[in-house]
Amino acid sequence: MIRIYADHAATTPLCDAAWQAMMPFLREEFGNPSSLHSWARKSRKAVAEARQTIAECIGAQADEIFFTSGGTESDNWALKTLGRKHIVTSAFEHHAVLNSCLAIEAEGGQVDRVSVRKGGFVNPGEVASATRRSDAGLVSIMLANNELGTIQDVQGISRRINRDKWLMHTDAVQAVGHIPVDVESLGVDLLSASGHKFNGPKGVGFLYVRKAVQGRPEFRPYLNGGQQESGMRAGTENVAAIVGMAAALRWNCEHLDENVNHLDALKSQFIEDVRSFCPTAHLNVEEGQLPGFVSIAFPGQSAEGVLHILDLRGVAVSSGAACDSKNTQVSHVLSAIKLPKKYASSTLRITFGVENTEDEVEHMVQALVKTVSCR
Repeated sequence: MIRIYADHAATTPLCDAAWQAMMPFLREEFGNPSSLHSWARKSRKAVAEARQTIAECIGAQADEIFFTSGGTESDNWALKTLGRKHIVTSAFEHHAVLNSCLAIEAEGGQVDRVSVRKGGFVNPGEVASATRRSDAGLVSIMLANNELGTIQDVQGISRRINRDKWLMHTDAVQAVGHIPVDVESLGVDLLSASGHKFNGPKGVGFLYVRKAVQGRPEFRPYLNGGQQESGMRAGTENVAAIVGMAAALRWNCEHLDENVNHLDALKSQFIEDVRSFCPTAHLNVEEGQLPGFVSIAFPGQSAEGVLHILDLRGVAVSSGAACDSKNTQVSHVLSAIKLPKKYASSTLRITFGVENTEDEVEHMVQALVKTVSCR
């Protein structure tokens, strides 16, 4: 049986560049970067080079990159230090942001959640209006949604808010490595990313913090202990993972144009083939998405049921955010865009990766033909 993985928004396979970069630090170069002897020097240098590589890939400075365990920690760190008084966010953020906001509210902080347009986009003007309800705070709007793939106008939001009083954070976990990301162009003060979303290893990510923000008293260590990460994030560095993440990001940035073209071609082929056998299939988003990202509904079908049958036929897709895979109710994202129930309950998220092929798309469609009843 042919096995086809089309759930890259959940996680991606490790690319060769990342694996090759990681190998020496898994066994031979095992030194602790914080030590003073010769075993530590290569590890310390590797971490420094990885920090520089990541900074170059997103238009930042090396000392603005802090390594974390992933996007969730990065989001928590940003919001729970710099957003404790007032946060403006959207109704369809990742749970790492939404649940951090709930925790902040429980401690007396103010959180405003702006609505989302039907097509899956936040209105920059509405975000700006929400910031006028208090003197200062933190705006946190994701760069690309993890269920719909819609790319938000973070730059437009940043331009509309008072940057003298409000900080701008973006959860860019789905976007980094897949579309051009430049912190200066976006106008953000903080940005979260996770290695396993762009062909790096799991359990590692980074938080970009603009140099001017680092001096604020609110920005404090998220983990206490040693002096790693300039004293801001204690714990022995996961050198192999850090190096692998940097190599994966560099590889994706160097091949960005060809990857985007390949993914868009697969997406177009998939949509055309699906519509040929199922005219009632409904695209939840028509434009403005990440490359290779499809949110599609098959009215009258149970998304969960279709997912499990496809899995038995060797095809991996998602019916919602992977982080919430046990929840069979309509996701908060689909609810936020007010998707009619007949579409929301039958929505599949199909996300292609660079290793997918045209033949695999054909096999996927044939699996759907055998699984979905179109009427």
